Amino acid sequence: MTRRLAAVAVGFALAAPALAQAPGLGASVELVDPHVFRVCAAPHNLPFSDSGQEGFENRLAALLAGKLGEPVSYTYHPQVIGFVRNTLAALRCDVVMGVAVGDSVMQTTNPYYRTTYALVYRAGNGLDGIDTLADVRLRDKHIGVVAGTPPATLMVRNGLMGLARSYPLTVDTRVEAPARTMVEDIAAGRIDAGVLWGPMAGYYARHVTPSLVVVPLLKEQGAQMTFRIGMGVRHTDQTWKRTLNRLIAENQPEINRILAEYGVPLLDDANRPLPP
Repeated sequence: MTRRLAAVAVGFALAAPALAQAPGLGASVELVDPHVFRVCAAPHNLPFSDSGQEGFENRLAALLAGKLGEPVSYTYHPQVIGFVRNTLAALRCDVVMGVAVGDSVMQTTNPYYRTTYALVYRAGNGLDGIDTLADVRLRDKHIGVVAGTPPATLMVRNGLMGLARSYPLTVDTRVEAPARTMVEDIAAGRIDAGVLWGPMAGYYARHVTPSLVVVPLLKEQGAQMTFRIGMGVRHTDQTWKRTLNRLIAENQPEINRILAEYGVPLLDDANRPLPP
Protein backbone atom coordinates (compact mmCIF):
# COMPACT_ATOMS: atom_id res chain seq x y z
CA MET A 1 0.00 0.00 0.00
CA THR A 2 1.00 3.61 -0.34
CA ARG A 3 2.63 5.82 2.25
CA ARG A 4 4.95 2.99 3.29
CA LEU A 5 2.40 1.44 5.65
CA ALA A 6 4.43 -1.73 5.99
CA ALA A 7 7.30 0.28 7.43
CA VAL A 8 4.91 2.05 9.77
CA ALA A 9 3.55 -1.31 10.91
CA VAL A 10 7.02 -2.52 11.87
CA GLY A 11 7.73 0.66 13.81
CA PHE A 12 4.51 0.49 15.79
CA ALA A 13 4.96 -3.19 16.60
CA LEU A 14 8.39 -2.50 18.04
CA ALA A 15 6.99 0.35 20.13
CA ALA A 16 3.99 -1.47 21.59
CA PRO A 17 5.65 -2.68 24.83
CA ALA A 18 6.94 0.81 25.63
CA LEU A 19 3.53 2.30 24.95
CA ALA A 20 1.82 -0.16 27.30
CA GLN A 21 4.15 0.93 30.09
CA ALA A 22 3.99 4.65 29.38
CA PRO A 23 3.50 6.61 32.60
CA GLY A 24 0.30 8.51 33.06
CA LEU A 25 -1.65 6.74 30.30
CA GLY A 26 -4.74 4.83 31.28
CA ALA A 27 -8.36 4.42 30.33
CA SER A 28 -9.26 7.88 31.61
CA VAL A 29 -6.22 9.82 30.34
CA GLU A 30 -5.48 9.49 26.63
CA LEU A 31 -3.76 12.68 25.49
CA VAL A 32 -0.64 14.15 27.04
CA ASP A 33 -1.92 17.66 26.26
CA PRO A 34 -5.68 17.64 25.57
CA HIS A 35 -5.62 21.32 24.61
CA VAL A 36 -3.33 20.98 21.57
CA PHE A 37 -4.06 19.11 18.32
CA ARG A 38 -0.77 17.20 18.10
CA VAL A 39 -0.02 15.73 14.67
CA CYS A 40 2.56 13.12 13.65
CA ALA A 41 3.70 13.90 10.10
CA ALA A 42 6.44 13.57 7.51
CA PRO A 43 8.28 16.84 6.84
CA HIS A 44 8.81 16.35 3.06
CA ASN A 45 5.85 14.40 1.73
CA LEU A 46 3.69 16.53 -0.54
CA PRO A 47 0.84 16.48 -1.35
CA PHE A 48 0.19 14.99 2.09
CA SER A 49 2.32 17.01 4.51
CA ASP A 50 5.45 19.08 4.78
CA SER A 51 7.19 21.29 7.29
CA GLY A 52 5.82 24.37 5.54
CA GLN A 53 2.29 23.04 6.23
CA GLU A 54 1.38 23.16 2.54
CA GLY A 55 -0.02 19.63 2.23
CA PHE A 56 -3.68 18.69 2.37
CA GLU A 57 -3.17 16.79 5.63
CA ASN A 58 -1.80 20.02 7.12
CA ARG A 59 -4.91 21.83 5.90
CA LEU A 60 -7.18 19.15 7.36
CA ALA A 61 -5.38 19.25 10.71
CA ALA A 62 -5.85 23.02 10.83
CA LEU A 63 -9.55 22.62 9.99
CA LEU A 64 -10.24 20.05 12.71
CA ALA A 65 -8.12 21.82 15.31
CA GLY A 66 -10.03 25.01 14.61
CA LYS A 67 -13.31 23.22 15.26
CA LEU A 68 -11.95 22.22 18.66
CA GLY A 69 -10.59 25.70 19.32
CA GLU A 70 -7.07 24.33 19.66
CA PRO A 71 -3.67 25.17 18.13
CA VAL A 72 -1.88 22.59 15.96
CA SER A 73 1.57 21.28 16.80
CA TYR A 74 3.69 18.88 14.75
CA THR A 75 6.17 16.14 15.44
CA TYR A 76 7.96 15.55 12.15
CA HIS A 77 9.74 12.33 11.26
CA PRO A 78 10.50 10.70 7.88
CA GLN A 79 7.80 8.17 7.05
CA VAL A 80 10.07 5.15 7.07
CA ILE A 81 10.71 2.30 9.53
CA GLY A 82 10.45 3.80 12.99
CA PHE A 83 7.93 6.50 12.08
CA VAL A 84 5.23 5.37 14.51
CA ARG A 85 7.71 4.22 17.15
CA ASN A 86 9.28 7.67 17.25
CA THR A 87 6.07 9.70 17.05
CA LEU A 88 2.66 8.29 18.01
CA ALA A 89 3.91 5.44 20.19
CA ALA A 90 6.43 7.71 21.89
CA LEU A 91 3.54 9.99 22.96
CA ARG A 92 5.07 12.93 21.11
CA CYS A 93 1.87 13.42 19.07
CA ASP A 94 -1.64 12.00 18.97
CA VAL A 95 -2.82 11.50 15.38
CA VAL A 96 -1.46 10.39 12.02
CA MET A 97 -3.64 12.20 9.48
CA GLY A 98 -3.62 9.60 6.68
CA VAL A 99 -3.81 5.84 7.33
CA ALA A 100 -5.50 3.03 5.40
CA VAL A 101 -8.59 1.89 7.30
CA GLY A 102 -7.97 -1.53 8.78
CA ASP A 103 -4.28 -0.94 9.43
CA SER A 104 -3.31 -3.21 12.32
CA VAL A 105 -0.57 -1.17 13.96
CA MET A 106 -2.74 1.85 14.65
CA GLN A 107 -6.39 2.17 15.54
CA THR A 108 -8.08 3.94 12.66
CA THR A 109 -10.98 6.35 12.62
CA ASN A 110 -13.86 6.18 10.22
CA PRO A 111 -12.66 6.93 6.68
CA TYR A 112 -12.74 10.54 5.55
CA TYR A 113 -12.00 9.77 1.91
CA ARG A 114 -11.83 6.91 -0.53
CA THR A 115 -9.54 6.95 -3.55
CA THR A 116 -7.67 4.72 -5.98
CA TYR A 117 -4.64 4.43 -8.20
CA ALA A 118 -4.87 6.39 -11.43
CA LEU A 119 -3.51 6.40 -14.97
CA VAL A 120 -1.79 9.66 -15.99
CA TYR A 121 -1.09 10.69 -19.58
CA ARG A 122 -0.91 13.63 -21.97
CA ALA A 123 -4.11 14.44 -23.83
CA GLY A 124 -3.96 13.88 -27.56
CA ASN A 125 -1.18 11.29 -27.59
CA GLY A 126 -3.40 8.36 -28.57
CA LEU A 127 -4.44 7.32 -25.09
CA ASP A 128 -7.62 9.37 -24.70
CA GLY A 129 -10.50 7.29 -23.37
CA ILE A 130 -8.37 4.56 -21.78
CA ASP A 131 -9.67 3.62 -18.34
CA THR A 132 -8.06 0.23 -17.68
CA LEU A 133 -4.59 -1.27 -17.87
CA ALA A 134 -6.08 -4.06 -19.99
CA ASP A 135 -6.56 -1.66 -22.93
CA VAL A 136 -4.53 -2.96 -25.91
CA ARG A 137 -3.44 0.58 -26.78
CA LEU A 138 -1.05 0.45 -23.85
CA ARG A 139 0.84 -2.62 -25.11
CA ASP A 140 3.54 -0.69 -26.99
CA LYS A 141 3.77 2.25 -24.57
CA HIS A 142 6.43 3.21 -22.07
CA ILE A 143 4.56 3.35 -18.76
CA GLY A 144 5.92 4.50 -15.41
CA VAL A 145 5.13 2.56 -12.26
CA VAL A 146 6.37 2.74 -8.67
CA ALA A 147 8.05 -0.55 -7.80
CA GLY A 148 6.20 -2.71 -5.31
CA THR A 149 2.80 -1.03 -5.64
CA PRO A 150 -0.40 -2.90 -6.66
CA PRO A 151 -0.41 -1.59 -10.26
CA ALA A 152 2.93 -3.30 -10.89
CA THR A 153 1.22 -6.69 -10.46
CA LEU A 154 -1.47 -5.74 -12.96
CA MET A 155 1.07 -4.44 -15.45
CA VAL A 156 2.84 -7.80 -15.37
CA ARG A 157 -0.46 -9.61 -15.99
CA ASN A 158 -1.28 -7.31 -18.90
CA GLY A 159 2.14 -7.67 -20.54
CA LEU A 160 3.13 -4.04 -19.94
CA MET A 161 6.42 -4.45 -18.09
CA GLY A 162 8.67 -4.97 -21.11
CA LEU A 163 8.75 -1.24 -21.88
CA ALA A 164 7.93 0.01 -18.39
CA ARG A 165 10.03 2.45 -16.40
CA SER A 166 10.28 1.67 -12.70
CA TYR A 167 10.47 4.38 -10.04
CA PRO A 168 11.59 3.64 -6.46
CA LEU A 169 9.12 3.26 -3.61
CA THR A 170 11.41 3.96 -0.68
CA VAL A 171 13.50 7.13 -0.99
CA ASP A 172 14.78 10.01 1.07
CA THR A 173 11.95 12.45 0.38
CA ARG A 174 14.19 15.36 1.32
CA VAL A 175 15.99 14.92 -1.99
CA GLU A 176 13.78 12.68 -4.14
CA ALA A 177 10.11 12.65 -5.15
CA PRO A 178 9.48 9.69 -7.50
CA ALA A 179 5.85 10.65 -8.13
CA ARG A 180 6.81 14.16 -9.17
CA THR A 181 9.63 12.83 -11.34
CA MET A 182 7.29 10.39 -13.07
CA VAL A 183 4.75 13.11 -13.85
CA GLU A 184 7.49 15.39 -15.16
CA ASP A 185 8.69 12.56 -17.41
CA ILE A 186 5.15 12.15 -18.79
CA ALA A 187 4.79 15.87 -19.46
CA ALA A 188 8.17 15.98 -21.20
CA GLY A 189 7.39 12.94 -23.37
CA ARG A 190 10.11 10.75 -21.87
CA ILE A 191 7.43 8.16 -21.10
CA ASP A 192 3.91 7.82 -22.50
CA ALA A 193 1.94 7.35 -19.29
CA GLY A 194 2.24 6.45 -15.63
CA VAL A 195 0.30 4.78 -12.85
CA LEU A 196 0.31 6.51 -9.49
CA TRP A 197 -1.56 6.58 -6.17
CA GLY A 198 -4.51 8.90 -6.82
CA PRO A 199 -3.61 11.80 -4.47
CA MET A 200 -0.11 11.99 -5.94
CA ALA A 201 -1.38 11.68 -9.51
CA GLY A 202 -3.98 14.40 -9.09
CA TYR A 203 -1.63 16.80 -7.31
CA TYR A 204 1.42 16.55 -9.54
CA ALA A 205 -0.58 16.44 -12.78
CA ARG A 206 -1.69 19.98 -11.98
CA HIS A 207 1.85 21.22 -11.42
CA VAL A 208 3.34 20.52 -14.84
CA THR A 209 2.91 22.04 -18.29
CA PRO A 210 0.91 20.86 -20.05
CA SER A 211 -1.42 19.67 -17.31
CA LEU A 212 -2.15 15.96 -17.64
CA VAL A 213 -5.18 13.69 -17.76
CA VAL A 214 -5.81 11.68 -14.56
CA VAL A 215 -8.08 8.64 -14.89
CA PRO A 216 -9.06 6.64 -11.77
CA LEU A 217 -8.51 2.93 -12.45
CA LEU A 218 -11.81 1.45 -11.30
CA LYS A 219 -12.10 -1.59 -13.57
CA GLU A 220 -9.01 -3.55 -12.56
CA GLN A 221 -9.21 -7.13 -11.34
CA GLY A 222 -6.60 -9.09 -9.41
CA ALA A 223 -5.12 -6.42 -7.12
CA GLN A 224 -6.60 -4.01 -4.61
CA MET A 225 -6.43 -0.54 -6.13
CA THR A 226 -8.99 1.34 -4.04
CA PHE A 227 -8.52 2.19 -0.36
CA ARG A 228 -10.41 4.00 2.41
CA ILE A 229 -8.30 6.50 4.30
CA GLY A 230 -8.85 7.54 7.90
CA MET A 231 -6.68 8.84 10.74
CA GLY A 232 -4.47 6.74 13.00
CA VAL A 233 -4.47 6.92 16.81
CA ARG A 234 -3.15 4.72 19.60
CA HIS A 235 -5.18 1.59 20.38
CA THR A 236 -5.78 2.94 23.89
CA ASP A 237 -7.32 6.22 22.71
CA GLN A 238 -11.03 5.39 22.40
CA THR A 239 -12.43 8.78 23.41
CA TRP A 240 -9.99 10.57 21.10
CA LYS A 241 -11.03 8.31 18.22
CA ARG A 242 -14.71 9.11 18.87
CA THR A 243 -13.90 12.83 18.89
CA LEU A 244 -12.15 12.54 15.51
CA ASN A 245 -15.03 10.47 14.11
CA ARG A 246 -17.44 13.21 15.15
CA LEU A 247 -15.29 15.90 13.55
CA ILE A 248 -15.09 13.92 10.31
CA ALA A 249 -18.86 13.46 10.16
CA GLU A 250 -19.59 17.09 10.95
CA ASN A 251 -17.08 18.50 8.47
CA GLN A 252 -17.15 16.06 5.54
CA PRO A 253 -18.18 18.65 2.91
CA GLU A 254 -15.28 20.93 3.90
CA ILE A 255 -12.91 17.95 4.00
CA ASN A 256 -13.98 17.00 0.47
CA ARG A 257 -13.47 20.56 -0.72
CA ILE A 258 -9.89 20.63 0.56
CA LEU A 259 -9.12 17.25 -1.00
CA ALA A 260 -10.60 18.36 -4.32
CA GLU A 261 -8.39 21.48 -4.28
CA TYR A 262 -5.38 19.17 -4.29
CA GLY A 263 -6.74 17.04 -7.14
CA VAL A 264 -7.47 13.93 -5.07
CA PRO A 265 -9.74 11.57 -7.09
CA LEU A 266 -12.60 11.05 -4.65
CA LEU A 267 -14.93 8.05 -4.76
CA ASP A 268 -18.22 7.26 -3.07
CA ASP A 269 -18.90 4.03 -1.19
CA ALA A 270 -19.76 2.28 -4.46
CA ASN A 271 -16.41 3.34 -6.01
CA ARG A 272 -18.05 5.88 -8.27
CA PRO A 273 -16.21 9.18 -8.81
CA LEU A 274 -17.62 12.07 -6.83
CA PRO A 275 -18.41 15.17 -8.88
CA PRO A 276 -15.70 17.88 -8.76
